[in-house]
Amino acid sequence: MLKAMSLEPQNASFSIWLGGSLPGFSGLGASAASSVAIARAISEEFDLHLSDERINEIAYEAEKAYAGNPSGIDNTAATYGGLLWFKRNMAGGQNIIERLSIQKPVEIVIGSTGIVANTKAMVEGVAERKKKNPQKYDALFKQAEALAFAARKALEEFNLRKVGELMNENHSLLQEIEVSCKELDFLVELARAQGAFGAKLTGGGGGGCMVALTPGKELQEKVARAIEKEGFEVLRTKIGVKRL
Repeated sequence: MLKAMSLEPQNASFSIWLGGSLPGFSGLGASAASSVAIARAISEEFDLHLSDERINEIAYEAEKAYAGNPSGIDNTAATYGGLLWFKRNMAGGQNIIERLSIQKPVEIVIGSTGIVANTKAMVEGVAERKKKNPQKYDALFKQAEALAFAARKALEEFNLRKVGELMNENHSLLQEIEVSCKELDFLVELARAQGAFGAKLTGGGGGGCMVALTPGKELQEKVARAIEKEGFEVLRTKIGVKRL
């Protein structure tokens, strides 16, 4: 909710209220979602008619305050919604953004450690470790890239078992990159033990959340309740839902 205190955007002061169910600083892109929401609210308030592309650019600049050197994927997902393929142009040009579709929406469980995740610090830490050991980290990043392409293929083929296996592999890589923590690893293992097809941490790690692939309401509920029983907060949602 936004209320403008003057008529000209360059001189305006605002009262802004933000609300929602996403926990902040948890690796779910809440900062990007709020940046997009504020940009859209200002655009609507002053009839600026900003395009999605421009909203995305503005939100990316705002994300720098949270992540230092953001990839751009969070603000892109918040801007366009739905299931997306994103590849950052490392040369500084236009990023690759493609909308993906799958046969039907799939249930997932998001478990929160309750630990505030400092994305900026985690990104800087990875960069520093990569600088000290470039061969190790270059190899890990190449493996992660290969997993992403394999996961896209598996999603398009609706091979959810394969998607889950790749999620598990990705989490192992993130452990090697040293961005996981004992709480995240606990939730990941718990979800897998309850039958989740796969599970991995989200965002920059160091706390925050993990996501588990749990096709079907029954499996989703089983995994969610097991996590809640251990005293952690849970979000139940779906991927592959068409944007309204």
